[in-house]
Amino acid sequence: SFHIKNDTLKAEKTVRMHRPNGIQCNRKCNQEIPMDVADELAPTGDSTCSSSSSEDVALIKEDSGDLTFRISRYSKEVLKMMFMMRSHHMLTDVMLEVDKEIFHAHKVVLSAASPYFKAMFTGGLKETEMSRVKLQGICPTAMGQMIYFMYTGQIRVTEVTVCQLLPAATMFQVSHVIEACCAFLESQLDPTNAIGISNFAEQHNCDSLKQKAIQFIERHFTQICQEEEFLQLSAIQLVSLIRKDELNVQGEREVYNAVLKWVKYDEDNRYPKMEHILYAVRCQYLTPSFLKEQMKNCDVLRKVPACREYLARIFKDLTLHKKPVVKERRPNTTRMIFVAGGYFRASLDVVEAFNVDDKTWTTLPQLRVPRSGLGAAFLKGTFYAVGGRNNTPGSSYDSDWVDRYNPVTEQWRPCSPMTVPRNRVGVAVMDELLYAVGGAAGSEYHNTVEYFDPEDDRWVLVQPMHSKRLGVGVAVVNRLLYAIGGFDGVNRLATVECYHPENNAWTCLPSMKIGRSGAGVAALNQYIYVVGGFNGQAQLSSVERYDTEQQIWEMVAEIRIARSALSLTVLDGKLYAMGGFDGQQFLAIVEVYDPIRNTWEEGTPLTSGRSGHASAVIYQPCGINGMNDGVETCASRDNDSETRGEAANGPREDAAHPQCNSNERGLCGGGGGNRCAEKCDENDARKSRQINYTKPDCNLIKSMWANLSQGCSERRKSQIEPRQESTANDRTLDASEEPPGNNAAESPFVFSAEATATPGPSKIDNPKKCRRKCTSPHLYTSYRLRVMRAYYDMVKRNINSIVRLSGRNLRLKSGRCRILAERRRLQEATKAPR
Repeated sequence: SFHIKNDTLKAEKTVRMHRPNGIQCNRKCNQEIPMDVADELAPTGDSTCSSSSSEDVALIKEDSGDLTFRISRYSKEVLKMMFMMRSHHMLTDVMLEVDKEIFHAHKVVLSAASPYFKAMFTGGLKETEMSRVKLQGICPTAMGQMIYFMYTGQIRVTEVTVCQLLPAATMFQVSHVIEACCAFLESQLDPTNAIGISNFAEQHNCDSLKQKAIQFIERHFTQICQEEEFLQLSAIQLVSLIRKDELNVQGEREVYNAVLKWVKYDEDNRYPKMEHILYAVRCQYLTPSFLKEQMKNCDVLRKVPACREYLARIFKDLTLHKKPVVKERRPNTTRMIFVAGGYFRASLDVVEAFNVDDKTWTTLPQLRVPRSGLGAAFLKGTFYAVGGRNNTPGSSYDSDWVDRYNPVTEQWRPCSPMTVPRNRVGVAVMDELLYAVGGAAGSEYHNTVEYFDPEDDRWVLVQPMHSKRLGVGVAVVNRLLYAIGGFDGVNRLATVECYHPENNAWTCLPSMKIGRSGAGVAALNQYIYVVGGFNGQAQLSSVERYDTEQQIWEMVAEIRIARSALSLTVLDGKLYAMGGFDGQQFLAIVEVYDPIRNTWEEGTPLTSGRSGHASAVIYQPCGINGMNDGVETCASRDNDSETRGEAANGPREDAAHPQCNSNERGLCGGGGGNRCAEKCDENDARKSRQINYTKPDCNLIKSMWANLSQGCSERRKSQIEPRQESTANDRTLDASEEPPGNNAAESPFVFSAEATATPGPSKIDNPKKCRRKCTSPHLYTSYRLRVMRAYYDMVKRNINSIVRLSGRNLRLKSGRCRILAERRRLQEATKAPR
């Protein structure tokens, strides 16, 4: 009983209704009926007792003073009772026949839950008056689960049942089950099954799931093209996939190699289609050396002369530096700007990444040595930090070091050093090679240029520039390397030079309107933008751009704050001018230029002021084992000595200072010189010994498991007397029965105890007691540990791809063992109401 005062009653109030005394209930009042055992319970016939001791009741006061009672759980209780009635065939008015199995149900419930049944039973069809309806195109297991959902609103989706449930839910037009199946399949997306899920979603008109699968395929193309599903694609599906702008690849070579692999999978039937497929590959972004090698050595191209002719035309256009007729791919992944090093009263070792989507900064592992005046770029998914100066208390020297950072492993590794130290160096990527332009080593200014080949890990000198350039800006357009401005030791340069890789020669181009060094330089479309800089007297706010097609310079909107020693990057068709020095202070300000509107806007600032830093743009990696996304590169510039404000804090960069001794430049604690090299070799050797976890062969996993299980079973049989068949009372362990005190990390596999029992002791007094020991949680866990150790021993031998560690279980996405899943499927099939 309860009392309510009218003066305190609100428009809607929730109170507790308690069961009146004297009312007897034939079940525990504080216990709800479990849905999975509801069909085991008979109707009680007692409608005066709810399923719980209390329930929420909403009281709504009307203007007339009347009260409206709304019981929130009422509909659920009614459906629960109808489900129990259906289980005992009470008042059912239809029998559904599916593959000779009969399901009793109420037409009103089926019609309310499914538009399919509503049309069948209320649309004037012959089934309207029928008490027995035969259904085609559905399996009994799925039918039982669908009926269970219609009465209870609950559905369990597993790897085994999802392929049956989704067609059934689509047939009956039960949107909630369709959404549940799609959500489950989306959670199971993996490079091994993404294409299959996409095709499955298309067959059942699940547009949302198909779109999610396509996005997954685009982001993980590098891994997916290694799977069997990719090789089974039709030619039309393959062309549709590789035409996508959002394909996430390090370079177009990955797409070309994937196509070649697809053709060779069934070469006799597929090579005639090579010409049509090759047109979908953006061959304009392949390197001339790679094209030349393919035309000379590829067996498939020999069979298709038209393909060789097409690649020959592409090769000619590339060597003539023509503008590509197709645009570069833009992966639909998170874009990030890496900022490394810089100067703020001393050289910095900080490395940060800016997420353009959520406008946040993330701190990354530090540079191995603090430095400013360095250059940076992304090449094949790896971030390279090149040259610079370590100007810290007690140390001041220019560097020839080159370090690379893997965004996936989050580790820095040294590369081969440059031929000479280069401070305030210009860095850019062309033809999958990393170019280092100009710079200085002490008072010696460089006009030399060299490139780094990551495959050979070596630097190669090319033809030097006509002028020495310190603080030079570099950019690449149509396979031409541009060197702009800089300081030659006397003047701030306005001259521009262009490097032709085919001729290994530099040519002079029209000069800028204003001579400058330490400017931000970057290429956007056909233009090369030059922002800010230092003219020898003051920092500049002027911005000019060079039209590579018209070969003319023109002024555009000025940057808001004059600065030099800034970095300039390109992202989403806009320029990001970051940091710098304005003559008095180090800046954290970031300005963004929109070339369409010709305006500068303030962006998210750096975490702290700095100058002489390097920056580059990457599409966030989605790869595995170092296979990263496609990248964009940009050169970074350092500052002039005047712009850094080092007069009060350290030596001027333009002034002579002693060359640092190589023995004083210990890279990794080795003390410099030979000891430093030995220390580096030790570090490399230690890192090379690290285990690379790879994806084991599925068949080998299965055979290993079978051998272990069989061996255990044979040993157990040899120690235990013959016994009768197992009874229902024999214990079985499943995923819900974790052994007490067992570390979750120590039990990655989950199987039934019948398949995973361990041998008992050598002396057996009682066979039954021994059987209990063999299936005890402790021995069961011990056996699982031995399985895990055997698995890791096999992984160390590097058997194909990757193993993914997630949560409590070590899940093998491809070829995972289905022993437990099969047992659960059989249990569900027996539990499902008929």
